[in-house]
Amino acid sequence: MKASEIKEMTTQELEDRVEHEKEAYFKAKMAHSISPLENPNTLKAARKDIARMATELRNRQLNGDKQ
Repeated sequence: MKASEIKEMTTQELEDRVEHEKEAYFKAKMAHSISPLENPNTLKAARKDIARMATELRNRQLNGDKQ
């Protein structure tokens, strides 16, 4: 997910998406520990997407945006 896509989302959509992505990341991580994923780089990409969304949420909190 690109940063421009994240900035277009509302705050509520971002919060929901972060929770969903964290759950999906956790499940993928557990599946990878049991049997290796075909492409383990998806875990790295998921972590980065979660971080991008969390950063945007934090920026909105600091700036007081009420989208």
